[in-house]
Amino acid sequence: MRTDAIRTAGRRQGLPLGFAGSLVHFIGVGGSGMSGAAALMLQLGADVSGSDLVPFDGMGELVSRGARVAIGHRKEQLDASTNLVVISAAIPETNPELTAARALDVPVVKYAELLAALMRAPRKGMAIAGTHGKTTTTAMCAYLCREGGLSPSFLAGAPSSQLGGSSGIGTGPLLVVEACEFDRSFLNFAPESAAILNIEPDHLDCYRDLDEIVEAFAMFARNVDPDGLLICNAEDHCASIAADAAKAPVQTFGFEDGADWRAAGLRRERGCYTFDIRLDGQALLSTRLSIPGRHNVANALAAVALAVHAGVDLSCIGRTLPTFAGVSRRLSWRGEGRGVTIIDDYAHHPTEIRATIKAARDRYRPKRTWAIFQPHQYARTRHFMAEFADSFGEADEIIVPDIYAAREMNGAADAPGDARAADGVMGSKELVSRICQGGGRARYFPGLDDVADHLLQNVMEGDLVLTMGAGDIWKVADELVERICEPHRA
Repeated sequence: MRTDAIRTAGRRQGLPLGFAGSLVHFIGVGGSGMSGAAALMLQLGADVSGSDLVPFDGMGELVSRGARVAIGHRKEQLDASTNLVVISAAIPETNPELTAARALDVPVVKYAELLAALMRAPRKGMAIAGTHGKTTTTAMCAYLCREGGLSPSFLAGAPSSQLGGSSGIGTGPLLVVEACEFDRSFLNFAPESAAILNIEPDHLDCYRDLDEIVEAFAMFARNVDPDGLLICNAEDHCASIAADAAKAPVQTFGFEDGADWRAAGLRRERGCYTFDIRLDGQALLSTRLSIPGRHNVANALAAVALAVHAGVDLSCIGRTLPTFAGVSRRLSWRGEGRGVTIIDDYAHHPTEIRATIKAARDRYRPKRTWAIFQPHQYARTRHFMAEFADSFGEADEIIVPDIYAAREMNGAADAPGDARAADGVMGSKELVSRICQGGGRARYFPGLDDVADHLLQNVMEGDLVLTMGAGDIWKVADELVERICEPHRA
């Protein structure tokens, strides 16, 4: 941990680590966590700049708050007066701005190291980890704790309109953060409380196999304060193995008998659930969710357990939980026109795709479901090709554009750029072929404009269009909203 380097970023009375007046530059600022951290630094009084390869969702909002954002990485963009450089885990040492920072002897920290420093005393950290559901659960925890009067600070992987963004500074000691396992970033954290929502194979570009992933989650569990609390999914075998390593007390959540926190008596209406929450077999409260999907009931159990541990009153949770509206790009309703409903989601893993399509169909009951999936990263697509092909069973029409390279675009992949681009085309075409071999109706279009044009010519009244992926597939939803729908105004 480079706490000394972070402390050189400036001083301010009453603010931990003192960022006010300091110039903090973010390389890879377009990442979901990085943009939230940049906004957090602005709220702490820092002068913020940043760069990314391409424009990103939320860039305008960050600029409107006072950040200076450049597209493209160039050494000239690093000001010699910079006090601190923050990099995402995807930035290679050959990045020209990082090279310039090293030459100028500017302190450099990774995003997770910055969060870990903010999490130290007098703050109390609450960290939500897992392969799926981290962002929603993090925002839900922050929302429950804020409505419960704790005034937490928070940083999630996507903005919440109810929370005013993806990050915020509160007056209380609690800091709620999303804890990502990529590059073992979450091992920087030593939270007072934490959750492990689930564990599945992912990020196999930095883990050898599932056993190595479970080992990393076990190390995360060991880092939880022994006087704190770890919440664990009782019905996820790998999560249970990881939780066994914890020094802190462990409570479990789930749907079956034996879980400490249990959802019982589930009733579904238009995709959203009403249910009872029991603790150690005793009824605590009856509640409901306004966001669809059974997976979100599990997320809610973890969030409620952490909020109760933090000191939020159960009566407040009962009033507040049904009003939680979710976060951006998680089954987000974008608009409706010509009888066509448009939904956008961040799903980029086979398990997430299945859950998202099912939840959307339960919610909107369409005549036809169009699943527009943009694969995310060459390595992930190769590793999970068979699983991806099997994940679209509830979709009527599937469209797959070229793979979004993400951090592989930043030079992290081992193949030359032209080869990676060809890999992106072939990977998408192979996915389409496998879906069709399994009986699905799938088509390949190279670019997002091609996808949008095809949809505009072929969607009909009663259709649901569901755009999915961690890249820029949301642009297709934007295009459809602009051309056939009245836009949703949050």
